[in-house]
Amino acid sequence: MRIDHDKNEKQPMKTIFLSGSRDISCLNDDIRSRIKNIMDNGFHVIVGDANGADKALQKFLAESEYKNVTVFCAGSSCRNNIGEWEVQKVTVDPKLTGRNFYTQKDKEMAAKADYGLVLWDGKSAGSINNVFELLKNKKYAVVYFSPEKKFHNIKHLVDAQTLLKSCDENAVDSIKKKIKLNSVIRTLETAQQEAFGF
Repeated sequence: MRIDHDKNEKQPMKTIFLSGSRDISCLNDDIRSRIKNIMDNGFHVIVGDANGADKALQKFLAESEYKNVTVFCAGSSCRNNIGEWEVQKVTVDPKLTGRNFYTQKDKEMAAKADYGLVLWDGKSAGSINNVFELLKNKKYAVVYFSPEKKFHNIKHLVDAQTLLKSCDENAVDSIKKKIKLNSVIRTLETAQQEAFGF
């Protein structure tokens, strides 16, 4: 049975998690076009406060005078909030340091988003971890893979694994150590098996 929805019926607003590698500090025309499409659709954007891609994304959103943005910060203050948007502070155990400190913020953003757009340099452990966090939450990501200057749709674990095969082996080894990648993959594999009743 098909249900025809009233065209005037308001659909829930989509929330898009924007993130990326610190080494990506400039947005090319292809990336800007994707962000413009997000803005044209009036989606709610959530973005982090780091230098690099986060800051570049914030700058473009601010230049575009886009208001529907929330900046997520770990701890008590934001490192960057170029558009002076609403801030969501994520409480983090002060004993945590480095990547572990900021990962808590990224996990919350992945949980709250409907989709993710990740700008990845093929090396950053944090950025690819955001992709896996989205997959854990049964969300998918569009990854701009800067070494190829191409977008990849990541809807399933196998898509992420295929993307990793395009990366330098040393970079992948480093990522495995930093985010315990094998454990992350096993968790996702188990979740998929349970979803299919295996």
